[in-house]
Amino acid sequence: MHTHDWITTPLTAALVRGALELERTEHGGLLPHRLPARARAQCVDPQLALAESQPSGVRLAFRTRATAVELDTLPTKRVYVGAPPRPDGVYELLVDGRPHARAEARGGHTLTIDLATGATEHRPGRPATLRFTGLPDRAKDVEIWLPHNETTELVALRTDAPVEPVPDRGRAVWLHHGSSISHGSDAAGPSTTWPALAASRGGVELINLGLGGSALLDPFTARAMRDTPADLISVKIGINLVNSDLMRLRAFTPAVHGFLDTLREGHPTAPLLVVSPLYCPLHEDTPGPAAFDLGALGEGKLRFRATGDPAERAAGKLTLTVIRDELARIVRQRAADDPHLHYLDGRALYGESDYAELPLPDELHPDAAAHRRIGERFAELAFAPNGPLAARTA
Repeated sequence: MHTHDWITTPLTAALVRGALELERTEHGGLLPHRLPARARAQCVDPQLALAESQPSGVRLAFRTRATAVELDTLPTKRVYVGAPPRPDGVYELLVDGRPHARAEARGGHTLTIDLATGATEHRPGRPATLRFTGLPDRAKDVEIWLPHNETTELVALRTDAPVEPVPDRGRAVWLHHGSSISHGSDAAGPSTTWPALAASRGGVELINLGLGGSALLDPFTARAMRDTPADLISVKIGINLVNSDLMRLRAFTPAVHGFLDTLREGHPTAPLLVVSPLYCPLHEDTPGPAAFDLGALGEGKLRFRATGDPAERAAGKLTLTVIRDELARIVRQRAADDPHLHYLDGRALYGESDYAELPLPDELHPDAAAHRRIGERFAELAFAPNGPLAARTA
């Protein structure tokens, strides 16, 4: 094919799914955000800024007869001082919902992070071009899932046939919030994070607000969810509150109520599922904060350890066991007045026997096989005909 055969289609919100806001950059590209500017202005935590700019669950979606697609992107690569190199983020192209091809973008910006000191350095880079070929020559839905763990600016889209937005298929929108596990840490690719797998099996449209390290009951996240159109909502609460050691039980209980109250302001009757933490031996009965295991880092491995003292539970320090018990109690209390509120024990998704079979490689995050299991189980439990998120998936 000659270059003059390419059709360039402007990148607009009509072609992007899963982002809450699109920022027009100085290069004329689009930077997807998973929290709106108002929320970002209320927190200067660099961890949150990094997490919300990583486009987990964000994808380009269009209808076309094209057999070849080119996408120019400007990724930001993360380098951790002293740690093994991170793999490049993966782009996955799906045709009518089925995997067709994978690609990686070389180059781009580089963000160097020193875990010991917290210091960062940003080096600018150049865009990369991804090319996907061999698509079937017929009208079809094409999705390009952006890397779930790599900040990605969209620069240009070219195809060898015209592109139009995917028509509304009438699928329910599922809005989910959680930690780095929901964000997709250690999944094989963006369409195989556990929420993406669950959404595919449940036949729903995913908006994934899994924010690595940042599922902290932040009021601005609750307001962003309140203001986002959605049919089905889930919130996975717990692990980040323990491993950041951010609050005690006295603050936790009203913060959960406040978060749920805010969600209900915008979605008074939507099915709402509260999910407690997955099984994680590190923090089942030992409070945080979690810390990098510097001994493992010295061997080129990334591993975490708990630094709290189990005796501190008496003073209100949080553990996963404490949080599960309290979340179950809160949901029971509220469900008396809210028949669309439900609770799911995270150990039903990944429990002690799963840890024995598919252990957490760094003691916190599931691997690709565990993501698949969690996604399949969530779909079975939540999206089943009699499940808590079934009411509006038809």
